Amino acid sequence: MPAPIQSAASDAAIMRAVQQGQTERFALLVERYERPLRRVAWSRIGNLELAEDLVQEAFLAAFKSRHTFKPDANFRTWIWTILLNLCRRHFTRQGHREAQVPWSQLGPEDAAPEPQAPPTLPGWENTELLETLLASLPETQADALRLRFFGQLTFQEIAETMSCSLGTAKNRVKAGLTQLAAALREQSEGRPGQAGHQGQIRTVPRDLS
Repeated sequence: MPAPIQSAASDAAIMRAVQQGQTERFALLVERYERPLRRVAWSRIGNLELAEDLVQEAFLAAFKSRHTFKPDANFRTWIWTILLNLCRRHFTRQGHREAQVPWSQLGPEDAAPEPQAPPTLPGWENTELLETLLASLPETQADALRLRFFGQLTFQEIAETMSCSLGTAKNRVKAGLTQLAAALREQSEGRPGQAGHQGQIRTVPRDLS
């Protein structure tokens, strides 16, 4: 009988067991990543029911492709990549065109040093306002911020998930934070800012806040 895998086991160990036929172990990965994936999906889509469907679809796609997962791969970036691709496919089906970040906003690849503190969004107690402002950013910046702060991904993991260089991942986070800070200042000064173009403030579902 194969040895039981503890919930603290690494993603790679769990995936090896799943590939060897212990498919029930995949539930550990679902439990580990479902909430942050749903948080990002909702922030991306704005519809909780649809976000939950996309997360389940992402897990199903990963499970179906379990035999293609390489032992030295990172499951964490793999599942996030699948989810973002599903979100993009949803927007494509809906006829929405995603915004792109101008190269002028990215700057040199070494312009944004890695922060030493754990990823947080200090001062953003108003999560509804945060979601509204995120929706006003170019998608690549907003996705980088979502992965960094909601998904707790490192810059290297963001780069792998978004298929970009490490420097570009850092700069997308930096540029997004700069725009969020500017929008927050405009809000505090009573000016409409970027959020004013988005209409009603987005209300975060209770189980995601």
